[in-house]
Amino acid sequence: MSVSPLPSQRSDDALDPTAMRQPLPDAWYCVAESRALKRNGLTAVALNGEQLVLGRGADGAPFALRDRCPHRGMALSKGPFDGDTLMCPFHGWRFGTDGRCRAVPTLSTHDAADFSRIAVQRFPVRESAGFVWVNPSLQEGGPVPAIPALDFEPAGSLVVALEVEASFDLTTLSLVDPGHVAFVHDSWWFRPSKELREKVKTFQPVEHGFVMTSHATTKSSPVYRLLGGVPEVEIEFRLPGVRLERIVAGAKRVANYTFATPLTANRTLLTNALYWSMPALNLLKPVARPLMRQFLTQDQQVLQHAQAGLDRKPTMVLLGDGDLPSQWYFRLKREALESARAGRPFANPLERRELRWRS
Repeated sequence: MSVSPLPSQRSDDALDPTAMRQPLPDAWYCVAESRALKRNGLTAVALNGEQLVLGRGADGAPFALRDRCPHRGMALSKGPFDGDTLMCPFHGWRFGTDGRCRAVPTLSTHDAADFSRIAVQRFPVRESAGFVWVNPSLQEGGPVPAIPALDFEPAGSLVVALEVEASFDLTTLSLVDPGHVAFVHDSWWFRPSKELREKVKTFQPVEHGFVMTSHATTKSSPVYRLLGGVPEVEIEFRLPGVRLERIVAGAKRVANYTFATPLTANRTLLTNALYWSMPALNLLKPVARPLMRQFLTQDQQVLQHAQAGLDRKPTMVLLGDGDLPSQWYFRLKREALESARAGRPFANPLERRELRWRS
């Protein structure tokens, strides 16, 4: 069965096909770690082709502005910030953290120019799970996918992020694709058994996504052995590109979160965050970091090669239950776009289903 990620249009009123090729315009994207926002410091980031400057005001609240002075286009992130105003290093224009122009020092007392209406675009910004999240939409829309949060107080965490030279959609598909694990992540520490095994899992819809319902996992992986007992695992995917793996073993908690962030049309940031409730695991961070980076690098390399293939022929052949989550992603994305365009609530088009695949 040949399946294209860009469904054909059935009428003149159908969704613009270019919209399905773009990341969702109205959603929260992970753009930086919270600890990267220092007092009186600025951080430059990219989000879907837009350059943003992030900072933390005197009150501790984060802000996100377009990283461009409206005067001559200079990046505001290159100038100083005193906790209250950003100063453009080109001509000294000053802007508040709300984006409003506060001063134009080059104006003379005889100049009648009014700068009170000049402003830099400000974007909605929030903090959760140790990260800064920005919504690039400039339009007031309906409910959007929730920002990932933690349901326990972590005793420690570890974050690894890599840029992938691949589209946002292709990178996001790796978050819901169970079949690639046996071939891409064939590591002694993650998957010691080289034998393909039949997997049977139940999936059900949740708000803006779907979840692999909680199940007891095997203890074959060294990662799970650290928890003791037989861990219960729940894996959720939600728009726009978020994978949330929650692991419970008695009172012990581990969360393994992965976020895809569109930087440009063909470049995506893949962020993996691991959180745990056991203080003793902090001793393993020097060992865990290179292993996490190896894991993420494996995804990075295979996605970049796959993108090169899709650039030559942009179609996919999706087969079997193992590829259904990839098809679900496009159904969820289409519904998010269509519901926003029609001004109606999002209606999850998926149903509870048991899937079987080998991995």
